[in-house]
Order: sequence, then C-alpha cells, then structure tokens
Amino acid sequence: MLRILALCLCLSPAARACETALLLAIDVSGSIDAGEYALQVQGLAAALEDAAVAEVLVQGQVALAVVQWSGVGAQALVLPWRRMLSGGDVAGMAADARALPRAFAASDTAVGEAVSFAAAQFAAVPDCARRIIDISGDGPENAGFTVGRARQAAQAAGITINAIAIEDMGLSAPISAFYRRHVITRDGFVMIARGLGDYPRAIREKLLRELAKVTG
Repeated sequence: MLRILALCLCLSPAARACETALLLAIDVSGSIDAGEYALQVQGLAAALEDAAVAEVLVQGQVALAVVQWSGVGAQALVLPWRRMLSGGDVAGMAADARALPRAFAASDTAVGEAVSFAAAQFAAVPDCARRIIDISGDGPENAGFTVGRARQAAQAAGITINAIAIEDMGLSAPISAFYRRHVITRDGFVMIARGLGDYPRAIREKLLRELAKVTG
C-alpha cells in the first residue's frame, strides 16, 4: 500500500490536467529587421526565464508552442507543443526560444492566415481547458485579407486571441486599434509595446495577465 501511495505521489504533478495551451505567434514579416527579430526572441526568452512567469507556467501545467508568421502561406510551427511540468521544462523552452532561427524574411503581413494557422495547432493538445493565441505584430494586414473570418472561426472554437501591438514611439496607436477592432476575440486584450525595445516588458506582463486565471 505504501509503495502504491508513493508511486501515485511521484506521478501526480505530471498527471495533472493541462490548464492552458498557449501559442505564441511572432511576426517576422518584412517590416521586422534582423535587430528587431533578435529583440523579439530574446524578449520571449527573458520572459520565460522570469521567476514569476515560470512559476505560473508550471503551476498550470501549461502547454507552450511558438509559431513564426509573415505573408500568405508563410507560417511555421518553430517550437512544437511542450508541457511546462517543471522549472527545467521552462528553462529549456527559454533556451530554445533564444536560439530560434528566423523562418521567413522580406514578406507581407497576412494576419488572418497567421491566426488560422495558429488555431489549427490546438488539435495536438485537446486536453487543455483553455486555448490562447498570443499574437504579436507591428503592422496591419496587407495580404490575404482573411483576418475577419479567422477571428470568427477561432472565437466559435472557444479560442481566445490576445495581442501585443508593436507601436512606433509617440502617442498614436494605429496598430493597437487594428488588433483591437479586427484581431482579438471578445474575451481578448491588446498589450502595447512602444517600439521593439519595449517588447520584453510587454510580453512578460502579457504572459502573467494571460495565465492569471490559472492560479487565481
């Protein structure tokens, strides 16, 4: 009996249900230069290395994946789904994110296709209670023009879409307005990064806000 109890206790963390499947969709369209791309992947890695972020990821047994997206037909699952069952899992995901090569360059911005591609990836994690697309971008849709249909389909499937709008420095916020009006779902939100230098702060705060329901 004691041996069985010990075995159950050892297995229980990994056996917990997945609270959230979180897919991070990173813009690598032509408006993102090499330095700006580096800021995005380094910012993502730094956010995953943050102690508070790592804690909520593990507590919620979160499944994480990363997509890079650009123009029509230019989407790639660059980091497949991985369960965050321990601090080591989070650290490994951060290291892989930091070393990610760029999948596409010098292309248009097909936001709708990015959303549709991201939504299709959740078929691999059917046990997760919540499904969230975390999309970041620095421009409105200028190719494909399917974002309305893509958002509607995601919403009907119970997928939440949140966004980081990467704005130029200053007071105006046209990218935020685009994502708020056309991309996020009814239960989603937009986080603003004032330039890509502000991206690491924005993604850390965004991850904590997205995952707050896991521990709250």
